[in-house]
Amino acid sequence: MTVTEQKTGDASSSEKRSRVLALTVTGLMAAVICVLGPLSIPLPGDLVPVSLGALGVFLASVILGWKKGVIAVLIYLLIGFVGLPVFAGFTAGAGKLFGPTGGYLIGYIPTVLIAGFFADRFRGKKIMMLLGIIIGTAVLYVIGSFWLSWQAGMSIGAAFMAGCVPFIPADLVKVFIAVFLGDAISRAIRK
Repeated sequence: MTVTEQKTGDASSSEKRSRVLALTVTGLMAAVICVLGPLSIPLPGDLVPVSLGALGVFLASVILGWKKGVIAVLIYLLIGFVGLPVFAGFTAGAGKLFGPTGGYLIGYIPTVLIAGFFADRFRGKKIMMLLGIIIGTAVLYVIGSFWLSWQAGMSIGAAFMAGCVPFIPADLVKVFIAVFLGDAISRAIRK
């Protein structure tokens, strides 16, 4: 075996390991979202519970970036759609995904796209990653509010007050946790 053939073989082996690692981490992040998603605290009189699912999505954004992050979120949504109880309050199914609060679940897709883009583009720059998740969360709130308004027959303002305002403080905490913890995990994986 020549030196060139050995280097090519080493590069090919390294590339395979990198792909296996990427697939493994993507699957693990989908599992993290599935574990965190059902954990929720219902608020009195509210249709939308405080869920840790968004924390999983934020972590996926920071750790995986937008491409693999979207895959992790789609896996989560598919698992919930087919009936495994991974949505808030250990619920599942098409009725939940397309019901009044389903816009918040569907909104995870553009959230991870935006936040993951910022994480990819500004890796290690915590302020920019925070900004990306905050923008992604704002888009999530807009989609969720319009969906809730349409499904529940509420005004947009009422849907925003019911489905977003009570969650802003908890979501800000999740954003900071995701950036600092996610960035540390991301750095450890890349080593």
